[in-house]
Amino acid sequence: MPTVFLTGFPGFLGSALVERLVDRHDNGTTITCLIQETYRSEAESTRVDIEADHDADGRIDLVEGDITDGDLGLGDDYERLQDEAIEVYHLAAMYDLTMDREPGRLVNIEGTRHVLDFAAGADLDRLHYVSSVVVSGLYEGTFTEGMLQEGQLFGNYYETTKHMAEVLVQQRTDEIPTTIYRPAVAVGDSETGETQKYDGPYAFVEALLDQGDNAVIPAPRGASESEFNLVPRDFVVDAIGYLSGIDASEGKVYHLADPDPPTTTELIKRFGEAAGKKRTIVVPYPKGIVEGLLTSLKPDSDLLKSGGLEYQTWDASFDCSNTIADLEGSDVEIPDFDDYADALVEFVEDNPDIGDDAMV
Repeated sequence: MPTVFLTGFPGFLGSALVERLVDRHDNGTTITCLIQETYRSEAESTRVDIEADHDADGRIDLVEGDITDGDLGLGDDYERLQDEAIEVYHLAAMYDLTMDREPGRLVNIEGTRHVLDFAAGADLDRLHYVSSVVVSGLYEGTFTEGMLQEGQLFGNYYETTKHMAEVLVQQRTDEIPTTIYRPAVAVGDSETGETQKYDGPYAFVEALLDQGDNAVIPAPRGASESEFNLVPRDFVVDAIGYLSGIDASEGKVYHLADPDPPTTTELIKRFGEAAGKKRTIVVPYPKGIVEGLLTSLKPDSDLLKSGGLEYQTWDASFDCSNTIADLEGSDVEIPDFDDYADALVEFVEDNPDIGDDAMV
């Protein structure tokens, strides 16, 4: 039976994408999700919910494996699944801005290499690879969908691994029909605010909610001129769901980003408004001095390892020409941050116990 093979289930994006794939493919096609043993219980529960909600009983198969293994941990099932696979969606990655080199290399780089080998041995309609706009690293200026190796430096090892992984993918596009998606910073659902973890811009939300009517948030100098590019989960999944289903997307790279994002200062103040603050004051501080102090006093701090200060004064902006052109005429639109900021903040208020741990 033909199957769509997907990594990254039951993760933040993977779970929602499986819903789109079940709806798009007919009953004669299954969705095979490569899962880690650690997440078996969560995956089983998510599968039951999706199959019930989408009248898709028996159409989602779960196979345990590990992308860091050469055979994806599939053993005797490897060749059978290669023969049955008509599409591959590779979403699994270690998302941790403070990651150590070796686990990051094994999952993000070698894991991608192993998925590419699997895809190369299958008769695929398409490989769909989820990259990230962080492949731009510390590039200054407009980073287009056609760019990748521009001599840029990187702020942390996560950026490096995602860049190296996409290089591997692009090196094999003559061999494997491929579409690449580079989401910006993915946050919660634009309608409900729902998310699995609080990281990145959520630090601003939590800091605002901890204060009274007049809130003070520090940000590096330059935050009022630097873009903070984020997109809600439902847009990312809807865009991948639509673009992956059209012939025109083969061979293209898509920036799933906001073409008109707020500055970091605008983002903080909009979050303050959503949190009901009478005033939100953004106090600039010299980034270089703070980095110097941390380097001398706490060189292994998460803020330094993550490059977190760089994201608040990001020098790159992201051209979305392919995305805008190929979504035209669809029901998928890039939402305005102002329209979903309230939903993000309300979800944090109602769900204060969610942490910042990410699923591989």
